Amino acid sequence: MTLLLSILTPIEDVLTWALEWLHTTIGLTWAWSIIALTITVRILLVPLTVKQIHSMQRMQQHLPEMKEIQKRYKNDKRKQNEELMKFYRDNQINPASSCLPVIPQIPIFFALYFVLRGFNKEIFPKYPKSDVSWLNFVPSITANITSHWSGYVLLVVYVASQIASTWFMPTQSKGQRVIFLFLPLVFAFFILDPPGGTTFPVGLLLYWMTTNLWTVGQGLVTRGLRSKTPPPPPKRSSRTPAKTEQPDAEAEAPVSQESPTPTGQPRKVKRKKKKGARR
Repeated sequence: MTLLLSILTPIEDVLTWALEWLHTTIGLTWAWSIIALTITVRILLVPLTVKQIHSMQRMQQHLPEMKEIQKRYKNDKRKQNEELMKFYRDNQINPASSCLPVIPQIPIFFALYFVLRGFNKEIFPKYPKSDVSWLNFVPSITANITSHWSGYVLLVVYVASQIASTWFMPTQSKGQRVIFLFLPLVFAFFILDPPGGTTFPVGLLLYWMTTNLWTVGQGLVTRGLRSKTPPPPPKRSSRTPAKTEQPDAEAEAPVSQESPTPTGQPRKVKRKKKKGARR
């Protein structure tokens, strides 16, 4: 735990400075500062997200070929893994790309949690006259989610936005999508009744909601662009060039046989002999 806190301390300092800068310099409230900070983080993660989407789309396109490899080497797991890794390299697929945008968010999420948990003691005393509400709907972003009815409303919005973000994001399989669709419901019960009496501030829900809504919009944009672009030509794997080239060889064969027929008169005599032999 001490090691985790030491790793998160620099991130907490950066988030604290960013929140105070957005509040004092830009003039945003604390709630809108959290939202602006979340959007900034997601903008910085756009390159990783683009790589994730492209890799997962390629994986979906080649999913039948991958299943064929799994069936072919179902009795030899080592050979199956080798062939799959080779297939990934040949088609530029990164199976771990779905975790790329998530990994940087994990320390930011925990650091923001610690920043908001200590907001009343470390940040708010510097600005005692600042507003900690949100749209006159949430009394305080530092309060526990279950302390006010607005916290339950935000929790419902969070679950709905999480399900929507999962629905619009491409996944590797149907089973993975089902797991991700039910995961927010399980996490909602964890938020309402956390172990050890740990409470989640409302400001953390604002962070989750903003990043989920960003993901929904991002999924709609990428889905629209994907529908407008024509599908890429099918790529031949290292095991199928002979099968794909065989029809071309057969199509060229009649041309090479018919070309010498005008000058090849002895062949007509041979054909007559064959006809006579058949009679």
